[in-house]
Amino acid sequence: MRAGRLIRQPNGYSAFEPASLPPDPPVQVTGELARLLSLADTALGRLDGITGILPNPDLFVAMYVRQEAVLSSQIEGTQASLTDVLQFEAGDRERGKLRDVEEVVNYVAAMNYGLEQTALPMSLRLIRQIHERLLQGVRGEHLEPGQLRRSQNWIGPAGCTLSDASFVPPPPHLLPALMGDLERFLHDDTLPALIHAGLAHAQFETIHPFLDGNGRVGRLLITFLLCQRGILARPLLYLSHFLKRNRTEYYDRLQAVRTDGAWEDWLAFFVRGVRDVATQAHETARKILDLRARYQARLQSEGKAGANLLRALDLLFAQPVLTPATLEAQLGVTYVTANNHVRRLEELGILEEMTGYRRNRRFSFAPYLALFDSGAPAPSPGSTPPTATGT
Repeated sequence: MRAGRLIRQPNGYSAFEPASLPPDPPVQVTGELARLLSLADTALGRLDGITGILPNPDLFVAMYVRQEAVLSSQIEGTQASLTDVLQFEAGDRERGKLRDVEEVVNYVAAMNYGLEQTALPMSLRLIRQIHERLLQGVRGEHLEPGQLRRSQNWIGPAGCTLSDASFVPPPPHLLPALMGDLERFLHDDTLPALIHAGLAHAQFETIHPFLDGNGRVGRLLITFLLCQRGILARPLLYLSHFLKRNRTEYYDRLQAVRTDGAWEDWLAFFVRGVRDVATQAHETARKILDLRARYQARLQSEGKAGANLLRALDLLFAQPVLTPATLEAQLGVTYVTANNHVRRLEELGILEEMTGYRRNRRFSFAPYLALFDSGAPAPSPGSTPPTATGT
């Protein structure tokens, strides 16, 4: 088969061994796939252009990294929201959600670590290091973080067994060779970057080399590869929005690659996701520019306090959930002054109190957060994700 073959195992089940990349015969970038690839390239160019004129694009990146961490973790069943993560960063350690939030925080740390390494070729060693950071101290920490699995796993509805699984990845003894082969492909820059990333992601998901965290690492791999290939000056393309909204089709397209060698159909789906996500990110960046300009104009008329309020506004783009004490420390003013600034920002509709308490209050930059929360897609009806299971 074009994508690989089924291997009968001694226990009676069949596991899938993927063929080497690139596919043979080669991917045909024609028709609908060629059209979508052109549209995606245009959308990426527009996104790159507008982020170049953001006052501080690194703040935009930081919010997108958090949002991606939340959405990618939600695909795997984590319940933490973007606001939960920002409250955690502001010092809230609400016990009921702490475990889920820590998983998202780990994802942010793993992503940032990988992004720091993008000057180096993507390697199996780096993938293992990222996986180790992802699972450190959270659910899955007992499942050999950073190590290729040494037992068979499978994918299917909760409670299924190997005999009735939707998909059984390759057996453990094949993993070193398969991951070595994938590593060689990751260094191949002869294919268009989006085609290259789409093929690599699908192959990683098919190999499923770890006992836990494969989906999250596989989605991170897309971003790292596109950064290495210079598709965007900054890491602003994250597909979890699209994959969460279309996850039934996502799993179906991956499975069709394995059963029918349908690489072109998978890549058309993948590139369509790139186009949609890049277009949405461009629109969010434009709204951020408008929001900042509108509030700057309003704060410039605030008299003597205006300068500090403008500084506070810039801080909010980096830390959209904070306390008066945060503002006191960041602006170098007294607590009373910081509290007055918070009160004025609340009166102007820039800040919104979150707790309802008289003490230990926290405030959110609600208009800014709405630009990200409003883009979070709801799961498709009946789209419960398959569960990856190991023995």
